[in-house]
Amino acid sequence: MNRLDRWFAIGMIAALPQMSGCDKPAGAAAEHEHPATVEKIDGSELSRVTLTEHAIQRLDVQTAATTEEESPRTKSSQMAVPYSALLYDPQGNTWVYTSPQPRTFVREKVEVDYIQNDVVYLKSGPAPGTNIATVGVAELYGTEFTVGH
Repeated sequence: MNRLDRWFAIGMIAALPQMSGCDKPAGAAAEHEHPATVEKIDGSELSRVTLTEHAIQRLDVQTAATTEEESPRTKSSQMAVPYSALLYDPQGNTWVYTSPQPRTFVREKVEVDYIQNDVVYLKSGPAPGTNIATVGVAELYGTEFTVGH
């Protein structure tokens, strides 16, 4: 075996581990699953964001139901959400992300009446008992508008 043949053999042996990964058997799982899908909602400027279970866990997205509480300002019953659920867009509009199904989120415009401590009292927004995101809200907004993609 001459010198050139030896170098060729060494190169082939070194390349084997890389080449063996090129051939995936049929039905093998994809290496990279997209953590979210974003679908436009017909007739609306809004989108539906659906996260994988892994993305939900990684982002620690949490939800809570909207409530009706007595407003300390008006002394009447009003819709209330945690302040952590409130999102301000670049134009100053206020939103929350409703969760109509597990792992699925839709942005809904709200009108804020009053904020006290960690509670936002709404003039308008989702109905009492609606599930909304309370943790991971900024990440949902970034996903909806494909920030970083």
